[in-house]
Amino acid sequence: MAVTDVLARRATLSRSLRLLSEFRYEQAQPARFYGTLAADTAAMVCDLWRGMHGESPVGRTLLDVGGGPGYFATAFADAGIRYIGVEPDADEMHPAAPTCTQSSGAFVRASGMALPFADDSVDICLSSNVAEHVPRPWQLGAELLRVTRPGGLAVLSYTVWLGPFGGHEMGLSHYLGGERAAARYARKHGHPAKNNYGSSLFAVSAADGLDWAASTGTLVAAFPRYHPRWAWWLTSVPVLREFLVSNLVLVLRPQPPLD
Repeated sequence: MAVTDVLARRATLSRSLRLLSEFRYEQAQPARFYGTLAADTAAMVCDLWRGMHGESPVGRTLLDVGGGPGYFATAFADAGIRYIGVEPDADEMHPAAPTCTQSSGAFVRASGMALPFADDSVDICLSSNVAEHVPRPWQLGAELLRVTRPGGLAVLSYTVWLGPFGGHEMGLSHYLGGERAAARYARKHGHPAKNNYGSSLFAVSAADGLDWAASTGTLVAAFPRYHPRWAWWLTSVPVLREFLVSNLVLVLRPQPPLD
């Protein structure tokens, strides 16, 4: 059985449309949007673990790199997974505090570029929509692999720059170029975008992620995160994937060292 077989049964068009419809609430009702996204992400990780190991990940330890305010913590706790969140920005760790209890997990303020965890220390390592916000995304990826136990699961999911959501709050103006999009946003709003090109947002391609993952020898699957199963073939088509795979998921399985 392929690692993604369990997930594929849930990757329907209705799921894709539901997630897309929730996006309009990101700013006005963040708890609604991120709560929905967190629940879907937890289900995705559980499906991938079952596809890889043939059993539930209940009781396993997950490290969420860039976990933000705690919505993901609640979703994974509800799934029976021990959660550790890593977030470098203190301001990002507070918004979900009313809904995130102490029992939801542990939280560490640290950078995903140099995780304060030992090698082979967690069963699952997740990074959701962080790689496009750091200047060296594959250093982040290497850290995910370093802390994940051999035979465990590492999931790196990120927004592809040339996809429709690559510009984040700058909208489709990123197709004019990152610098122009950032300047246009600042003129319109009177302040830089939170996800500002060149400082907190970078152009990361699907091809670069696939090449890096293949070079590690740990890649077991890659697919568009929010697409229905019948559209996953887009990941395998150069150029086309840069525009139509809005968010790429790289599924990695660290291997034991050779004797």
